[in-house]
Amino acid sequence: MERSIFIGAAFVLGLIIGSFLNVVIHRLPIGESLNAPPSRCPGCGQRIHWYDNLPVLSWIILGGKCRACGAAISIRYPLVEIATGAAFVAAYLFAGATVPGLMLAAILAIVIALIFIDLDTQLLPNALTFPGFIIGLFIGALEIGRFHSRLLLSTSLNDSLIGAAVGAGILILISLVYWLLRRTEGMGRGDIKMLAMIGAVSGWKAIVPVIFIASILGAVFGISLGLSQRQGLRVALPFGPFLGLAFLGVIFFGPEIYDILFL
Repeated sequence: MERSIFIGAAFVLGLIIGSFLNVVIHRLPIGESLNAPPSRCPGCGQRIHWYDNLPVLSWIILGGKCRACGAAISIRYPLVEIATGAAFVAAYLFAGATVPGLMLAAILAIVIALIFIDLDTQLLPNALTFPGFIIGLFIGALEIGRFHSRLLLSTSLNDSLIGAAVGAGILILISLVYWLLRRTEGMGRGDIKMLAMIGAVSGWKAIVPVIFIASILGAVFGISLGLSQRQGLRVALPFGPFLGLAFLGVIFFGPEIYDILFL
């Protein structure tokens, strides 16, 4: 019974944080304050009252539309809230109601926000990657990976620093080679900072699996999208969402993935 209560509490907390992440995803890239003005309809600008701003529930009750003007409200909003709720439940199940569990939940929330911001704007703000990097250093300093072997987390401060350096270094090298071959930028600085953050959180062992899985996901999605739009391989895609998805997989199933890749 107690475990079920904690799981429910983690999910509800995740829904609430997910609602705030929707504000971050919308406002951070355009430089708006995160606390003022209050939430408003993107269509008519009408202030959204608290009873129309309940995570997931209000979107369902209103049929995905603004009460005032009837404009459609993107399904992204409940998706972000549900994803964050599920992430917080996973953090609790893998690390418990502990300091490591809270740190893991914070990193997962940051990654979810980065995924959706990059999808919308092809930006990966320093205001998210830098705090994630700092949390990663704390994870390493506390050697959380040693005490939670089911998670691929950094096992020491050196592991975090090396992971960050290797992650950033690999993408910088790829970017330089691409520029020499094509004379155009092939990798954004935000991607480099995001992978440095991932390396700080999970250590150097996570870098190769994350890049490998992200590249496969990106290639499959890019080719499919290019063929559907008849653009061939010329479709430009943000890489952050694929890095984020790969990281989410590796952080929870890293030991198994690492064993498969390096038998």
